[in-house]
Amino acid sequence: MRRDLVTGDWVVIALGRGKRPGDFAKKRQAYAPLQDKCFFCFPEETGQEKDVLIYRRGDGDWSLRVLPNKFPAFSRGKAMRHFEEGPYFGMDGVGYHEVVITRDHSRQIALLDPVEVAEIVDAFQSRYIDLMSKKSVNFIEVFHNHGIEAGASIEHPHSQLMAIPVISPAIQLELDGAEEYHKSSRKCVFCTMIEWELKGKKRLIFENDNFLAFCPYSSRAAFEVWVLPKAHKPYFERINNEEKIDLGEALQKAISSICKTLEDPAYNFYIHTSPCDGKDYPHYHWHIEILPHTATWAGFELSTGIEISTIEPERAAEELRKNV
Repeated sequence: MRRDLVTGDWVVIALGRGKRPGDFAKKRQAYAPLQDKCFFCFPEETGQEKDVLIYRRGDGDWSLRVLPNKFPAFSRGKAMRHFEEGPYFGMDGVGYHEVVITRDHSRQIALLDPVEVAEIVDAFQSRYIDLMSKKSVNFIEVFHNHGIEAGASIEHPHSQLMAIPVISPAIQLELDGAEEYHKSSRKCVFCTMIEWELKGKKRLIFENDNFLAFCPYSSRAAFEVWVLPKAHKPYFERINNEEKIDLGEALQKAISSICKTLEDPAYNFYIHTSPCDGKDYPHYHWHIEILPHTATWAGFELSTGIEISTIEPERAAEELRKNV
């Protein structure tokens, strides 16, 4: 059993199950053949809303565009209303839900050049900065689903942003854990992890001047990877141009190694950064978490919240390094 240094959560590394790295490769569920034009290849022709951001190539064709989600989880432009019902409390689902689309229908992030991934990062930052100033927005989640099992209902590669009025409980756990660690040690908990991983290197997968990618000591899933800035940075939206290039490389290398090692599994990645609620979070350290879908939660995980991984992060990192 291993304890998460930030949140205090426990995970189980089930060594007795003796899985080999190849045992984690799963054939992803296939998408149904397109009956008409792809929504994201031809957004104007398929009734998508007007772009809020578009990048173009030298030939005039677009390389990336951001659209309001046609089926949003949150409603734009409405005043937020709080309400009570007996002992219960709620509020209207007011916020923003956008889709970040890359041009090529068949090239996911693992197949892009690092500079193309840096362009995606640039779009994330641009939309984040715009949305964080909107009324009632206190938190923005940036995430990417790859594969049906990971929640991607459309095959065309895309990421999503959700700007909402409440702070994610997962982020709140990390904020609290980072603050408690700083109180007891006067150090950033994430910087402590980075220092240890760079020193030992047994869970390290890749590094460049500004970022590193490694399998966390208390990985919740087999082949989980984190990408972190080496310098202490609480806010993703303050990333500079040099850092965007290096992040594009680190993220592409990490995802590519996962896809090669596990034969293109379904996966999710998401950015964990400080909330945009106007408060200061000096002890936090933004990062990206990548979670391949290598197992299904069952009774133990659902009832206890303790996740089971069937390969040591050290062995997972060894296999991933072979495919960087």
